[in-house]
Amino acid sequence: MRLHLLLAFSLLLPAGAEILKAEELHSIDNGTIKIGIDRDKGGSITWLSSKTYPNNMVNIADPGRLIQQSYYAGNILDRRADGQSKSWSPWSWNPIQGGGVGSWAIASKIEQDGQSLYSETTPKLWDMPNEEAKALMKQWTTFEASVPNSIVVRCEFQSLRDQYDRWGSAKNRAQEVPACYFTRNFSTVKSYLGNNEWRLETQPPGPPWGKANPPRKSMALFDEDGQGVAIFSPTSNLHWNFGPHGQGQSTDPTAGPCMHVAPISRIVLGPKTTLNYRYWLVVGDADSIATSLDALWEKYSKEQAEIVN
Repeated sequence: MRLHLLLAFSLLLPAGAEILKAEELHSIDNGTIKIGIDRDKGGSITWLSSKTYPNNMVNIADPGRLIQQSYYAGNILDRRADGQSKSWSPWSWNPIQGGGVGSWAIASKIEQDGQSLYSETTPKLWDMPNEEAKALMKQWTTFEASVPNSIVVRCEFQSLRDQYDRWGSAKNRAQEVPACYFTRNFSTVKSYLGNNEWRLETQPPGPPWGKANPPRKSMALFDEDGQGVAIFSPTSNLHWNFGPHGQGQSTDPTAGPCMHVAPISRIVLGPKTTLNYRYWLVVGDADSIATSLDALWEKYSKEQAEIVN
């Protein structure tokens, strides 16, 4: 199966399209870490920074990047007669929180309650210029108690497809849990092994991406000054995709060059499936991230995704 984000960097937005400004950014900040979601980008995570790295770490160059939900289901179809992008044909049913090839999704609900954020979004289908998916994405974002440099994100995906639509029955497909894109300067990638030990992972610029198998289900990306961001995804059950795109050490969140990492799980999504899972984002230097990842592993290493068909 092809993943749309393996090729997303060849995407050119249609004439007249533009990258929306973060005018609808809603953020929380505990003094150590700041995170924000954007109504105009489907409620996806579009801002992540720390006390020691106050700039935005998230690449927001197009709807296929960000830190967001992305899923694959059903038959792979040629829908060019209906306006499907030639670059993404044939394609499976692929709802994207951030939007489709030429349009952003807009969150229908954003709520902020103290130090937590909640969003609801009708996603777009990736392969079409502006087609809403029959689906609903919910997301809860808050700080992890007792681990001040970490964020916990709960994702809920509801497939609302017609039972006998053209995409057909459930298929066992690889899912990104979640898809993450960061600025290009976070170019050193390491898998966490536990007990403050790391393994360097290398990959030439892609796509295609490299594949890694982090034993503690966590990988981190670091800049030249040793500041970094880690993803811990205990429900992942396959390899992780990772790697750079483009050259240089750009800190610009809207630049083409970027860094990618995605934990992968095999999940069967049917027309009426509901999926729930959680992942964590941790910021800091290698020592502080390692300490936090050890604590998270001890508490959540056996956590499983919840799937209702």
